[in-house]
Amino acid sequence: MDRRSGNGVYYVVAALVGATVGVVGSAFHVGVEHLTAAWPAYLRDGLHLTGLPLYVAAALVGAAMTLVSLWLVRRFAPEASGSGVPEIEGAMEGLRTVRWRRVLPVKFVAGLLSLSSGMVLGREGPTIHMGASIAKAASDLMRWPTEDMRGLLAAGGAAGLAAAFNAPLAAVLFVIEETRRQFPYSQRSYIGVVLASLASAIVTQYLTGNVPYMLMDVPDMPYGMLPAFAVLGVGLGAAGVGFNGTLVWALDHVRNLGLSTSFYIFPAVVGLVVGVLMFVLPEATQGGELLAVQLAGERLPLGILAVIVLLRFVMTMASYSTGVAGGIFAPILALATTIGLCYGTALGTVLPLPDHALPALAIAAMGGLFAATIGAPLVGMVLVMELTGAYSMLVPVMVTTILANMTAQALGGRPIYEILLERTLAIEAQGQPAPRRERRRPAHKDMSGMPAAEDR
Repeated sequence: MDRRSGNGVYYVVAALVGATVGVVGSAFHVGVEHLTAAWPAYLRDGLHLTGLPLYVAAALVGAAMTLVSLWLVRRFAPEASGSGVPEIEGAMEGLRTVRWRRVLPVKFVAGLLSLSSGMVLGREGPTIHMGASIAKAASDLMRWPTEDMRGLLAAGGAAGLAAAFNAPLAAVLFVIEETRRQFPYSQRSYIGVVLASLASAIVTQYLTGNVPYMLMDVPDMPYGMLPAFAVLGVGLGAAGVGFNGTLVWALDHVRNLGLSTSFYIFPAVVGLVVGVLMFVLPEATQGGELLAVQLAGERLPLGILAVIVLLRFVMTMASYSTGVAGGIFAPILALATTIGLCYGTALGTVLPLPDHALPALAIAAMGGLFAATIGAPLVGMVLVMELTGAYSMLVPVMVTTILANMTAQALGGRPIYEILLERTLAIEAQGQPAPRRERRRPAHKDMSGMPAAEDR
């Protein structure tokens, strides 16, 4: 029996899914912001802790939030680990299943805990995953066939990105460019994605405001600066390949450590460190979007910027490797900002730079590193424009972004989500030895390749 509905019904459902995602995404965003500020304030102002007692308490809180987040993921929804974007791409390709009944609550609560602990993770991945889960719920309710379900998954994921960054156009382009292999192209599915992203953006703007999330005011850059942006793009292309390779290396080593000991040891250590850093060096914690705006407005010494780059790189690898719920969009953008500022500061020591050159290079770097790691240059260009509102920077951003993507391809780089999906499928195909007492079903695994706690 053909359960395919008319276009009108499909469009209405897509818009309703987008609006729902806007509400859920806004609630998640506000929840993370409030909890991230609440627990440090309680330790410092409520309990009046200072010095060593404050650091010990912060370390314990950070570790507790991390471990509870990981336990929820491993116990109830292993596929909720990490970003969730590879899971959605796999589901659109028919390789994964979106179990929305367990992913939705686990991704929301576990993501709230992991992001609020101060780990260097982004909320966009969980929001995209929750958006696709809401779409899957709607598709199940409508009893739609596979093609419509996959189209609605893309619409829900796009609505999630629109809610996370208030960037509806970049969200539509993300589906077109990032999921070009899986997306079931048709007028029906394409319009559904646009409607879902638009509805999500309207709801998000109504609930949280219509100001670019990383607003930066940068005037036009002279064309004489374009060579500097081109060199930055080439460097970011190489950095993106290194970022992806290091992330996979870290995931593999943490997984091997967990198989030989316990999957909770490394996350506990990371949580302890992050808790202390929330007070000692907050620049090395959290997603970093607001930090990027702050740093772009300051003129920090080159040495300090280099240290921030190193710390955020290390903490991004450590945080994502724990297996908790959290994305990498925001950490990539914040890392790119600090790299751009570092590059601009170094360049300024040998060449005279125009006013506002540092924030301009920081903005362009966001698009460049995004294109080199995610492999979606068009999304990177538009996302940076929508996030910062710096539309005068369009040409320098395009130069930096496309050269970063070209360099990454020339070096053999591949999109990180594609790599992560293939890695998960390969680990799952290998299987795990069954318990000694009985043979059981194959273990469900999260995106880091770790079997769920109940399957060990």
